[in-house]
Amino acid sequence: MIRWKRKGEWMELALYHSDWNPVQQDAAQALEQHLNLRVPRKLFNKLLKDGGIKRQGDRLLVRVFPSERSAIASEYSELEILFEDDFCLVVNKPAGMSIHPAEKGQKGTLAGAVAYYYESTGQSCSIRHIHRLDRDTTGAVLYAKNEWAHLLLDEDMREKHIERIYTALASGIFTAKEGSIREPIGSDRHLSGKRRVTPDGDDALTHFTVLEQMKKAAHLQIRLETGRTHQIRVHMSYIGHPLLGDILYGGTSIGIDRQALHGEQLLFSHPVSGEPLSITAPLPDDFLQLQAKLRE
Repeated sequence: MIRWKRKGEWMELALYHSDWNPVQQDAAQALEQHLNLRVPRKLFNKLLKDGGIKRQGDRLLVRVFPSERSAIASEYSELEILFEDDFCLVVNKPAGMSIHPAEKGQKGTLAGAVAYYYESTGQSCSIRHIHRLDRDTTGAVLYAKNEWAHLLLDEDMREKHIERIYTALASGIFTAKEGSIREPIGSDRHLSGKRRVTPDGDDALTHFTVLEQMKKAAHLQIRLETGRTHQIRVHMSYIGHPLLGDILYGGTSIGIDRQALHGEQLLFSHPVSGEPLSITAPLPDDFLQLQAKLRE
């Protein structure tokens, strides 16, 4: 597993092959072979051209931590940090907070809170979220802290190498302990912002497991093969088990004032070290309180 040291704006790597030359014809390929390092080729070549890669004896220096200005205005908000290093940040998003501003000047977003966190801890990073959660869905959100990590994590997301595991409370009695729902999802032409199962929609596949069946509802673990907007909410409603609190998709409002859905776990490989990471976001209080009531 590759190791690095940060020296200001530079990442320092140990070279174990004395014949490696950063200006050779395919330096990126050579670096991948020599250090087993994943290299975003376009960025690597840009850095090479601009003097952002240099060799000093048996060390390679790569300028992957340039000082950046956030395009998002910072706003103070308490943040629960689940994981952080030089390349990645994972935060536990609270309910009622959008991931990113939908329009210029929008306040109260997670992006603004992350911008404040970077600013208050002396980190000059842009805001780069790798995935989204609905405004009222809680849970783990992954950020890349520089362009190198962003390019690699975006690729992993597209290739489905980043797994997001959700937990939910859904209404009704489940006859099967596990199941899969493969139904296309598209826009609801009757209500802006709502989605529905429709033949001409985008392919969507959801897997669920019943962790606990209670008298009127069940605690589920849910895994996604695709990432359509409102996918879990639409699919669970479609099979007759809307999420508790999810009024938009037929759920009851009793016991919780939002959909009972939480992004509990992120599984991914670190974009530089390759280390497998499993990050868990603790369940929020409103979810736990509703679960306790259901058990009674």
